[in-house]
Amino acid sequence: MNTFRLSLLTLVVPALAALVWGTFSPTLSAAPDTAPPAGLRESSHDVHAIVGARIVVSPEKTIENGTLVIRDGVIEAVGEDVEPPADAKRWTAAGKTLYPGLIDAYDELSSEASRSALPDDAGARYWNDNVTPQARADRVYASDASTNEKLRGQGITARLLAPSAGIVKGTSALVSTADDDPQQAILKDQVALHLQLTTRRSGGYPNSPMGAVALVRQAFYDAGWYGQAWEAFESDAALPRPERSDALAALRAYLGRKPPVVVDAADELYFLRADRLGDEFDLNVIVRGSGNEYRRLDAIKATGRPVIVPVDFPKPPNVATPEAAMNVSLERLMHWDLAPENPARLDAAGVKIALTSDGLKDAGAFLAGVRKAVERGLSPEAALRALTVTPAELFGVGDRLGTLEVGKAANVVVADGPLFAKKTRVLETWVDGTRYEIEDAPPADLRGKWNVEVTRPDGEEETLVITLSGRPDKLSGKIARGEESTKLISPQFDALQFAASFKGEPLDYDGIVRLSGTVSAPAVDAEQADPPELSWLGTLVWADGQRTACTARRTSTDTKDDEDEKEDDDDEKDEPDDQDEADSDDDDQDDEEDDDRDEKTSDEPKRAIAEVNYPLGAFGRTAPPQRPQSVLFRGATIWTSGPQGRLEKADLLVESGKIKALGEKLAAPEGALVVDAGGKHISPGIIDCHSHIATDGGVNESAQTITAEVRIGDFIDPNDINIYRQLAGGVTSSNILHGSANTVGGQNQVLKFRWGAGPEEMKFAQAPPGIKFALGENVKQSNWGSRNTDRYPQTRMGVEQLVRDAFEAALQYRRRWDAYNRTKVGLPPRVDLELEALAEVVEGKRLIHCHSYRQDEILALMRTCEAFDVQIGTFQHVLEGYKVADVIAKHGAGGSSFSDWWAYKFEVYDAIPYNGALLHNAGVVTSFNSDNAELARRLNLEAAKAVKYGGVPEEEALKFVTLNPAKQLGIDKYVGSLEAGKDADLVVWSASPLSTLSRCEQTWVDGQCYFDVEEDKKLREKAAALRAKLVQRVLASGEPAAKPGDDEGERWPREDLFCHGHDHGHGH
Repeated sequence: MNTFRLSLLTLVVPALAALVWGTFSPTLSAAPDTAPPAGLRESSHDVHAIVGARIVVSPEKTIENGTLVIRDGVIEAVGEDVEPPADAKRWTAAGKTLYPGLIDAYDELSSEASRSALPDDAGARYWNDNVTPQARADRVYASDASTNEKLRGQGITARLLAPSAGIVKGTSALVSTADDDPQQAILKDQVALHLQLTTRRSGGYPNSPMGAVALVRQAFYDAGWYGQAWEAFESDAALPRPERSDALAALRAYLGRKPPVVVDAADELYFLRADRLGDEFDLNVIVRGSGNEYRRLDAIKATGRPVIVPVDFPKPPNVATPEAAMNVSLERLMHWDLAPENPARLDAAGVKIALTSDGLKDAGAFLAGVRKAVERGLSPEAALRALTVTPAELFGVGDRLGTLEVGKAANVVVADGPLFAKKTRVLETWVDGTRYEIEDAPPADLRGKWNVEVTRPDGEEETLVITLSGRPDKLSGKIARGEESTKLISPQFDALQFAASFKGEPLDYDGIVRLSGTVSAPAVDAEQADPPELSWLGTLVWADGQRTACTARRTSTDTKDDEDEKEDDDDEKDEPDDQDEADSDDDDQDDEEDDDRDEKTSDEPKRAIAEVNYPLGAFGRTAPPQRPQSVLFRGATIWTSGPQGRLEKADLLVESGKIKALGEKLAAPEGALVVDAGGKHISPGIIDCHSHIATDGGVNESAQTITAEVRIGDFIDPNDINIYRQLAGGVTSSNILHGSANTVGGQNQVLKFRWGAGPEEMKFAQAPPGIKFALGENVKQSNWGSRNTDRYPQTRMGVEQLVRDAFEAALQYRRRWDAYNRTKVGLPPRVDLELEALAEVVEGKRLIHCHSYRQDEILALMRTCEAFDVQIGTFQHVLEGYKVADVIAKHGAGGSSFSDWWAYKFEVYDAIPYNGALLHNAGVVTSFNSDNAELARRLNLEAAKAVKYGGVPEEEALKFVTLNPAKQLGIDKYVGSLEAGKDADLVVWSASPLSTLSRCEQTWVDGQCYFDVEEDKKLREKAAALRAKLVQRVLASGEPAAKPGDDEGERWPREDLFCHGHDHGHGH
């Protein structure tokens, strides 16, 4: 009786204790459910113990042989000496590796779902429907079983899901990949606000990237004002009640580095724009990267911003034929070579990265992309961190996700080897403690050494040894007889049946011998800690057809001493593994690589052939040109465009980037670079007063008639090859203008052509701000087509009234602010970016550069401006300026004209080539501009036309493209002439700069040589050699070439509208 009671207690007490502990443990019980039970309440607990596994707890901590315990979806214990609880289901994981569940750092709702994220009747919206910060992905999320299954196959247990519609798109949700209802699948709502700094092409505002940035900036200013206005009203109810806006209330929460703001960056330049936006409004910016970050790595590192990095690496361009290769740029070849190193370069630079499947056509290729990044230099530890710890921290769930630590969600990846080895498979993915089997496990793992007792055809018995390796579902191996061995042919294991064949000759048998057997073994996931004892009973079929019996028993699971394993694997023709690669065609060569589960890859990762240059591609620089402390140009004809006129056989001394002296026989400072300029001509750097190059996203925001809030400076593109080409024509500075689609366009940006520098470094910092105005056919939409006749103004009279109204509004705006700043009484005024710019115009702080043709309009604008004491900076084009030259001179405006263009549209029929000379003779500061990327390369010859048409003296004619545009742009204190103290912006010519036979040989900016005709030859040779190497690498890669459409190219053109013709759907 006592003995029986003791045995019973021994069996019952642990189970009873577990039941009692589980029932009354409040911290580890299942999450409460608000739905009432349909029947009897369940009190069971979901408990699992995964034993014998290699456990990667975090990127920094690994347990080589441990146990992980899961209770009700939460990790209860993990370690080497952990005992599985008595109530746990036990899973043997010998030879397996556990990793924390991966987090996909970015995914998007469909367009339809995004539109539903903010219902039509949802609260008080912002005035522009592109700004919807109150839209929420969690409100429309619906679990998709097929998507979740595919993601789990990649080890992904959670993903960030963001809205995709609009500019300020709304907030994202972090969702699990479990097949749960949204109530359980949504791990965190309102994780981050998402926005982009561009827009789709449309007729509404904004219809340009410049307009998108302006809209975002205005919305954040409005959000700040909204909070201040309501605080003022709530403290003084006598004040007017501010408008109600759910959008601004939502947006205000992100000011001051509060919750994260994810900004889309279509390329490395958008990344820098996102950073500037974050600085302006003190936002906690995370950048959704493009894969191009390596192109401006130092600048991106300096921002300190985390980046969500795609592994959607480009396919090789089509270079299969010489003709096809000619259509592929060096930049594209270099990008194909360098892009897979982007994650590694970012990580090595100390940039915090999180990886994403964003951009992949098939999320099933995600791990393949990560593995390629590892192959190209990203350490496995860094890759794991970018998939677990970093996204968990960025999204505010680091206490629940990212590692396999006690108390965290039981999101676990079970792999059959190192996760980032090419042939490693994800076997299981656990999400919140629920096990999802990715691939059906074979009935048993047969790998190891087997003693096979066989009966030969002559009746003799002997023992053979079979060694099986490879993967449990994809076996390889050999069979040995004494010292001789041969590989097994097509070993297969299915439904407990093992079969293979082998060549008999190496073992002193005849022909090919076939064998098969029925394996006696428990399933591989049986609840036992040690590998099971395995055996089989089967048959041998000899070459002569005789059948004999055989039996086998596994003696060891060790295959590490199998020296022939690699050879065996290489000889086999494996089928592509869809688990590892969604597109198996991309990796046919993987089947011939080592299948070693210890991931013995090359110690040295494959490296790019190309060196990153700035900008990427032909003629880019790996570093800025050196600036010698002193440079002496000796013996040249110097066109100073200054008081000294033209100097013959003179010297020019430059020190520290500034002109030190001009004259004869100047002494060379010690260590100076002496340039023999005998027989050469030196002029000031050419300045183009009207250009549209180096813009990224077009030059017109044409959706409204006044867009003073947009800024060309937000979209400077230092990668534009036209910068280098114009340096080759002697251009050193350029005025980049908004287009002429509206009466008041955007703010201009004066550049210095520092080729290779970033967008901010390219800006001429001392140049006064300016703005584009326009008159005539473009503004009143005369040539926009019959469907574009509804925007005010539609007449020249309306243009004049609109300008007058804008100036009045700007004055009132400034008065409101002045009054508030004096008294701090009442509601604070809004910051209005449009009126801020216009107020600067009225105050004389911002120059007007006005597109103009007809004399009547020119006169009307001058009279309107004079009524507000505003002086116009320049009339651009001004082709009827000669008719009112005296009035323009009296007003004080400059004239920046074409040299000899006329009759290209109706309003320029009265243009004449003598216009420049007549304006000059009337006392108007006159320049010739290009308004064209190609024409700007020979502005020196445009200046020469002033000599032909009107007899302007040569030295004065050269000033049309040097000193005069510098005066018009307010930079003549620094550039435009060769005088002591000015910037050393100069050009070395082979002959007179006004000669059609002259060639630009060197162009210097700030005392640095940015173009040299001899260096240019070397750069061409270097580019050709690099191109040939990259083509060879593409051909040798064996990867399928990109198809039409795979390369999207530029989202927006650099230039969409010009100011002189009608080629692109709008008048100019």
